[in-house]
Amino acid sequence: MKALLCTAYGPIDTLRLDDAPDPTAAAGEVVIAVRACGLNFPDALIVQGLYQTKPALPFSPGAEFAGTVVQAGAGVTAYKPGDAVIAFAGHGGLAERCAVDARRVMPLPAGMSFEQGAAFMLTYGTSIHALRDVAQLQPGETLAVLGAGGGVGLAAVDIAKAMGARVIAVASSKAKLQLAQAHGADALLDYASDDLRQGLLALTDGQGADVVLDPVGGAYAEAALRATAWRGRYLVVGFAAGDIPRMPLNLALLKERQILGVYWGEAVQRDPKQHAGNVRQLLQWFATGGVRPEITELVGLDHAAQAIMRLSQREAMGKIVVQVKTPAVT
Repeated sequence: MKALLCTAYGPIDTLRLDDAPDPTAAAGEVVIAVRACGLNFPDALIVQGLYQTKPALPFSPGAEFAGTVVQAGAGVTAYKPGDAVIAFAGHGGLAERCAVDARRVMPLPAGMSFEQGAAFMLTYGTSIHALRDVAQLQPGETLAVLGAGGGVGLAAVDIAKAMGARVIAVASSKAKLQLAQAHGADALLDYASDDLRQGLLALTDGQGADVVLDPVGGAYAEAALRATAWRGRYLVVGFAAGDIPRMPLNLALLKERQILGVYWGEAVQRDPKQHAGNVRQLLQWFATGGVRPEITELVGLDHAAQAIMRLSQREAMGKIVVQVKTPAVT
């Protein structure tokens, strides 16, 4: 099979499309013929050795994907060859076939394309966990979303609106803000040209945002925390800007603010029932049009490395999806 391979941790441009052995399903696993793989910021980190987990070399990046089951290992009864599924494997999706723990697989919902399935679970799963479970966002509260033009940011806009919140989209360009507005954002703030703290305060009548969702980090984090309301909740989702901020803890004390970490992957393992409830809610919203992944680019497996590079440089909007031409399913 063809696979995009990382043979040594390092620069993204060292990834190569090459031949790799076809995987076989061990006990408890399924092998999936990959049809589409969604790209996410962790894909850029994992190949550089900068992510929380470091797969054994060589490996293929690609945390989430959709395709068709071609083999079920011993003990797997929930899936059979021919089933259309979504998988969240952590890595391995940028290949024609991938072996996955069956517990990390779910049926592709009716009405959802392979491309939408590959663009759905990581960003929407992260955002609903952040807003519903961690922040406990309430109807009528104001949420500020940093990086609102990216995958997690747009998912957060969708979900917050479905939950009845007011959303301030914060991003670094007019195009990204227009995309967030198309997903229902109530107010827009360009932090490339406007002061982030003062802008958020102005858009909240000086009170600050009830909740801030921040997948960006870096220099914007402290300004966003300073613009939260009394007992506001600041959600630490990621560090797309590259730098992990160091916060003055007196900012938490002065307004009884909460700084809350969001680690969706670990939360899924620790509380699968909560995750299952979130998935049911997301699928209900998808069925009624309340949430929809914004696929802005479709590329082939031979252009996946360049797409990961653009993602790492924060040049992408919404979701980039890699379409994989799989061998014939037998």
